[in-house]
Amino acid sequence: MKKVLLFGDPGIDDAIAIMYALLHPEIELVGVVASYGNVNEKQATDNAAYLLQLAGRQDIPVIRGAKGPFSGELVTYYPEIHGPEGLGPIRPPEGFSYQAQDFGAVFDIIAKYKDELTIVDVGRSTSLATAYILAGADQINRSSAVYLMGGSFLHPGNVTAEAEANFHGDPIATDLVLEKGRNITIIPLNVTGDAVVSQQVIDWIANQKTNPFTSLMKPIMDFYIEAYKELSPGLEGAPIHDALALFALLNPDAFGYLSRRVRVDTSNLSRGKAIADFRTKPEEEPPETLDRIALTFNYDVFLEDFVKIMTRRL
Repeated sequence: MKKVLLFGDPGIDDAIAIMYALLHPEIELVGVVASYGNVNEKQATDNAAYLLQLAGRQDIPVIRGAKGPFSGELVTYYPEIHGPEGLGPIRPPEGFSYQAQDFGAVFDIIAKYKDELTIVDVGRSTSLATAYILAGADQINRSSAVYLMGGSFLHPGNVTAEAEANFHGDPIATDLVLEKGRNITIIPLNVTGDAVVSQQVIDWIANQKTNPFTSLMKPIMDFYIEAYKELSPGLEGAPIHDALALFALLNPDAFGYLSRRVRVDTSNLSRGKAIADFRTKPEEEPPETLDRIALTFNYDVFLEDFVKIMTRRL
């Protein structure tokens, strides 16, 4: 059983990741840190709390994260991809209420679980970087590992020619996490862009009606798939970027990895570009600074797992 503290910005693919974590028998979700990104921080927190309530898991803390990047600039949201409130056409019902926790709860969770805990960040890195700044690297690195969904290596970006959205959204924060963090695994756009789930698969999952999320999946994913018809003409479905990071945590043999030290460009010209030395003989780096980069994965194993988990009963 993997104890997971999930950072995200729900957002459709983040919402699918939360559902996946709640349904997976080998994941114990011990907290969700909701931040700006696909939507603003308030809406992201609402969406996370709503999904937990649907699952009857109000015992899992929802923690308010960052409202914007370290640069202080205005945030660009993506309603054409995630809908105006982050879940496509779905919104939490009128009168929906919950009790979110302040950011200090992150440190309580890390102190409680220590090396039993895995941190998985599938959004902008601002909140996780803030944790490193406030508590220091030694405390945050008490967790067993950090998984980041983001970046793009030797592969086109999705928000600029070279940059993936999470790394681009706050490159200062992501670079800080990569410098201060240890045991980091990066699940980049190279692989997540191929984690495509088709309309037929979504329709089949929705028809099973085995858990509180199956009926929610179809309207959310219908919206997402329509958005990807504009983003990537010819793509038969939509990529489930963030759930792939959780899949990677539990299925390391399904991926091909390379260990390199990763930095993120913070300049205006190549903002958010992930940088690693892919030469045959890269410069030697201290082993503790090396990050594990996923470059390939077994799509068939992922798809079989995704369908199995998303149709489980709670």
